Amino acid sequence: MRSRAIRCAILVPLLVAAAASCAQVPFIGRRQLSLVSSAELNAMSAQQYDEFLKANKVSTDKKQVEMVRLVGVRIQKAVEAYFTDKGQAKLLTGYDWQFNVVASDEVNAWCMPGGRVVVYTGILPVAKTETGLAVVMGHEIAHAIANHGGERMSHAMIVKYGMTALDEAMATQPEQTKELFMSAIGAGAKVGVLLPYSRMQESEADRLGLVFMAMAGYDPREAPLFWERMAALKEGGGPPEFMSTHPSDERRAANLRRLIAEEAMQYYKPAK
Repeated sequence: MRSRAIRCAILVPLLVAAAASCAQVPFIGRRQLSLVSSAELNAMSAQQYDEFLKANKVSTDKKQVEMVRLVGVRIQKAVEAYFTDKGQAKLLTGYDWQFNVVASDEVNAWCMPGGRVVVYTGILPVAKTETGLAVVMGHEIAHAIANHGGERMSHAMIVKYGMTALDEAMATQPEQTKELFMSAIGAGAKVGVLLPYSRMQESEADRLGLVFMAMAGYDPREAPLFWERMAALKEGGGPPEFMSTHPSDERRAANLRRLIAEEAMQYYKPAK
């Protein structure tokens, strides 16, 4: 009884504090745990992004780099237009959009808070085309827009540190905290640090990503085809890192097609 009372005495304040630390997913409205401010996430993102690029081989393939940056800028403008249209442009305060390509066979891509994107060369053959790449980048940017990385990190910090503030965690356990951050955005080097994105988060990223790519002039009907190619890779052997955090199945494909028909196609205007 005493141990149970002690656990309650510890957990109840944490749950109360967590309940008070909530935000909303932009344009979707779901309440999400948010223990780390946008300013803190953006500052950590800037540092970790620079460190990652220094530690990895940045592609010098002009064609690849130009395509990634072309798609990135088009989606960036679509996101900014979408936020402005919804009267929420202030939510992008502090964004420092960057698009880089890392030379690696790893089939992966991710977007840090603040719009800092990395695409691995290993995913380009699966994307096949500029539109296929827009599926990848739209989806990853949507994860950042929806603050899924911050949400996942908030949950992980409660489990690991309780209600410890980010700056305190960085001061006392910097390497572990950095690892949590990288894992939270899908760029973690160690498997099992965090669970994969939830179905809810994936659905939100699918929805927003389809809208963003459609607004950028890319046909959202390419999305199910891209995920089918990713699923085929998964069936052919061990799942690539991208698939370990992005589950794909028949239900998802059906949901994608519904989202395309009901919402995304309304925004689609082919680029001239």
